[in-house]
Amino acid sequence: MSEPDPLSTTDPLTLGNYSLLGRLGKGGQGIVYLGRDEHGEDYAIKVLNEQWSQDAELRKRFEKEVRAAQKVQAFCTAAIHEADLEGEPPFVVSEYVPGPSLQEAVASEGPRRGASLQRLAISTATALVAIHQAGIVHRDFKPGNVLLGPDSPRVIDFGIARVVDGSATMTGSIMGTPSYMAPEQIEGGNVTDKVDVFAWGCVMAFASTGNAPFGADSVPAVVHRVVSANPDLSGVPDSLRPTVEACLDKDPNRRPSASELLMRLLGHDTGNAAPSADEAVAEGERASQRISRADLPGTHPPHGPTGGHMPHTGPGATMSGPQTPPPPHPMTGAHAPMPPPHPRTGPQGPYTPYPPPHVTQQPMRPMPPPQQQPTGWQPAMGRPPAQHMAPPGQAPQPPQAPQPPQSHDPVLSQGWVLPAVFIAIIILLLLIILIVFAS
Repeated sequence: MSEPDPLSTTDPLTLGNYSLLGRLGKGGQGIVYLGRDEHGEDYAIKVLNEQWSQDAELRKRFEKEVRAAQKVQAFCTAAIHEADLEGEPPFVVSEYVPGPSLQEAVASEGPRRGASLQRLAISTATALVAIHQAGIVHRDFKPGNVLLGPDSPRVIDFGIARVVDGSATMTGSIMGTPSYMAPEQIEGGNVTDKVDVFAWGCVMAFASTGNAPFGADSVPAVVHRVVSANPDLSGVPDSLRPTVEACLDKDPNRRPSASELLMRLLGHDTGNAAPSADEAVAEGERASQRISRADLPGTHPPHGPTGGHMPHTGPGATMSGPQTPPPPHPMTGAHAPMPPPHPRTGPQGPYTPYPPPHVTQQPMRPMPPPQQQPTGWQPAMGRPPAQHMAPPGQAPQPPQAPQPPQSHDPVLSQGWVLPAVFIAIIILLLLIILIVFAS
């Protein structure tokens, strides 16, 4: 999200317990401010404009949307923190998501690739499942309403915060952005949650290519292509293209539901019984978090990879969650199952035996998996190994007795040196005594 604009002279400085810091946007329903509470937490505060707040029908509709939105699971959306619908003016306080919109990110950084695109697809599909579960149809799902937060992509403006992002928007009874609207939405037909699935396909095409699949020029030209032309999906990865094509079907009855879409992205067989919305959201959340951890730098453990692979982009690939390969053998590099550990419990917890001394004194040779040692091991200074683990079926070998240190000084190694030094010291002391008494 870009930096907020300064407050105008007509804007309030406070709302309830919140101080207003700037404007985040303005739309048909009202203005969205950046607010801060007494604890220093930032929020996005939507204030209903005079037209909506004074029209009983519009205000009732707004209140209904807010109540429904409060039921949406917070993951992948901007959760509602508070709502004052009885005040003048009414306002809604929701989570503030720091980060650019998908529209801004693609314009400045280019299309999404690899794990970034995979996480975006799964997170936004999960958000649509949660929104539809609450009985809401977004109707304006577009790149400007997807914020790339620090933890995961977030879908905003599902019937509440209609922030203008500079793109053309239909007015009157038809609500939405033409480049991301379904044919039945443009034609004034029955609007169901399948319009959001169509919009999802358009957004993923934009995210992976930088271009809306039906163009973004004049409104009449875009509307004509949405209704009667095929989408331009050149550049969409092969792993994602079949799913996007299914979502962009002109017939809403042939499009998948949001839950079916999410299951397809997670690699499940859509021919089986579809899971409940709660189960789909939970699985989508887990998959998105796994991809986020694998994609962030510095999140891998020091002794081997545990994150996911970049998605396969060849023919027949599917958008699925990251897979964890078996770790390679630390010496041969071959992928093989890790052997079971051989811990020994002592008074201070599990005990891992030290490797034999020759591991650090001789060149390392390939060893079978049952004898693998932990990578990165270093012996404790001045402490000999207590006991070595023997291969299965053999008794442990006792530790070797420490060898006494040997001197390598060529002079001190002669047996007569020390007695001679001792005699010379005695003679010197006697001479000193005689000199003292003689004086």
